[in-house]
Amino acid sequence: MPSGLVALALGGFGIGLTEFLIAGLLPQVASGFAVSEAAAGWLISGYALSVAVGAIALTAATARLPRKQVLLGLVALFVVGNLLSAIAPNYPVMLLGRIVAALCHGSFFGIGSLVARSLVAPEKKSQAVAIMFAGLTVANVLGVPFGALVGERWGWRAAFWAVTAIGVLALAGIAALVPAWAGRVRPATGTDPVPGRPATGPGESDPAPPSGLRAQLRAFRSWQVWLTLTATALSYGGMFGAFSYIAYTFTEVSGFAPADVAWLLMVYGVGLVVGNLVGGRAADRDRDRALVLALSGLTLALALFGLLAGSATASVVLVFVMGVTGFASVPGMITRVTDYAHGAALAASANVSASNVGNALGAWLGGLAITAGLGYTSPLYVGAGIALLSTVVMVIAARRARTPRVADRAPTS
Repeated sequence: MPSGLVALALGGFGIGLTEFLIAGLLPQVASGFAVSEAAAGWLISGYALSVAVGAIALTAATARLPRKQVLLGLVALFVVGNLLSAIAPNYPVMLLGRIVAALCHGSFFGIGSLVARSLVAPEKKSQAVAIMFAGLTVANVLGVPFGALVGERWGWRAAFWAVTAIGVLALAGIAALVPAWAGRVRPATGTDPVPGRPATGPGESDPAPPSGLRAQLRAFRSWQVWLTLTATALSYGGMFGAFSYIAYTFTEVSGFAPADVAWLLMVYGVGLVVGNLVGGRAADRDRDRALVLALSGLTLALALFGLLAGSATASVVLVFVMGVTGFASVPGMITRVTDYAHGAALAASANVSASNVGNALGAWLGGLAITAGLGYTSPLYVGAGIALLSTVVMVIAARRARTPRVADRAPTS
C-alpha cells in the first residue's frame, strides 16, 4: 500500500479525534466559559450539522480544482478551526472553531476516498478506502479517553493544541506523500504516462471523474447512487440508533457500573477497526455480497443484543460484533456509490452526509422508543429494524445491478 494512504489515514485520525474528544471535555469547557451543559452540547450538535452542510457545499465549490490541492486546503481549514478552539477567549469563538473544523470533515472523507482508491490497483480500491478510514475508527477508540486524559492533566485547551499539531503533520504528510496526479483518471489502455502510477490492464480503469458541478449532479440520475445512499443512511441509522443509548443499556439492563462504560465503548471501537479492515478486503472480492452479509449481520447482532442484554458476558461480545458488522459496510458503500457516480466527488461527499442523516434519524427514533416507555433495550430493536430496511435496500440494489439499466451502469473495475 502506498505511503500516501498513511498520510490520508493520519488526516482521518485527526478529524476523528476532533469529532469524538469533545465528549470527554464538555464539563471542563462548560465550566471554563461559564455556560450551561445544554449550551456546551452545541459544540457536538453544531459540529454534526456543519459536517452535513460542509460535505456538499465545499465539494461542490471545489469541483474543478485538483483533488490533492483540495485535500490540502481542507486540512488547512481543519488546522485553523482547531487552533481557534485552542485559543478561544469565549464560547462564541469556541463554537466558531468547531464549525470551521467540521466544514472539512465530509469533503475530506469524500474526496479522500477517491484519492485513496486512485493510489492502488482497481482490485484493491475498497482496501485502500478502508486504510484511509482506519484513522477515523482508531480515533473512535481513543478520542473520548484521549480528550479526558489530556484535559484532566493539562486542561481542555491542551487537547485542541494536540489535535492542531496532528493536523499540521497530516498537512505535511499529504503534501509530501500524495502524488499530484492522485484522484485523476487512469487510462484503460494498459499504458500509464505518469511515472510511479499503479499500472492497469485493459478494462480496469476508473472512469474520468466529472469536473464541473453540473456534470457531477448528473451522476445523481442513477438509481444505484440513490439506493446506495439510502442503504448508507439506514445502516448508520441502525447502528447509531442503538449506540446513542448504549450506556443506558449497559448500566440499567446489563448491570455494569457507570465506570465500566468507558472500556465497553473501547471494545465497540475495536470492533469498528476490525470491521473496517475486514469489510474493505471482502468488498474487493465480491462487493454486493459483502455488503448484504454485513448489513444482515448488523441486523442480527442488534436483535440478539436486545434479547441478551441482561447478560453481561453476552453484552461485551455483542457490542464488539455490533462494531464489526456496523462498519464492515463502510468501505464497500463508498466505492459502490463512487463507481455508479462515475467518480463524482459530490457523490462521495453525499455518502458522508447520508451517514450523518442516518445518525440523527437513528438517535431520534431510539429516543422516541425510550420516551414511549419501551425500556433501555428498545433502541437496539429500533436499530435492528432500521438495519433490516438497509439490508432490503441493498438486496434490491444488488439484484438491479445484475440487470442494469443504462443510467445504472457502473464503470468496469
